[in-house]
Amino acid sequence: MRKTFGTGSVWEQTLGYSRAVQVDNTLFISATAASGPDGIVGEDFYSQTKYILEKLGAVLEDAGFSYQDVVQSKLYLTDISKWEDAGRAHGEVFGEIRPTLSLVHVLPFLDPEMLVEIELVAQKSA
Repeated sequence: MRKTFGTGSVWEQTLGYSRAVQVDNTLFISATAASGPDGIVGEDFYSQTKYILEKLGAVLEDAGFSYQDVVQSKLYLTDISKWEDAGRAHGEVFGEIRPTLSLVHVLPFLDPEMLVEIELVAQKSA
C-alpha cells in the first residue's frame, strides 16, 4: 500500500513531491523547514527546530503515526556550531524515544532565514 500526504503547497506540485509518503507501515516525511503562514518562524536554531518538530507532529498524526513511531531523524543545519541548540529542542521531543539521528551541515537554504530543516522516518510495529 502506498499513500501520499500533502499540504497543498505550490512547491509540492511544482517540484513533484509529497509532504509524506506511507508505504505499508512506514512513513517517510520530506525535509521540513520552519515556514509558517507569515514566513519563517523563529530566529535561532532552537526555536526553528522546536517549531518544525511541532509541524512534523501534526504530519505524523494526520497519517495515523506519533512521535513514538519515529525511527530516524535527520537535522540539516546551516551552522553546525549550533548543533547543541537544535539538539536540545530535538531531545525535548525524542529524549526517551531515541530514534537514529544525523546532524548534517549544509549550505544556506533558498531562504536565508531558514536555519534548519528536519526529515523523519516513522514505522509502526507489525
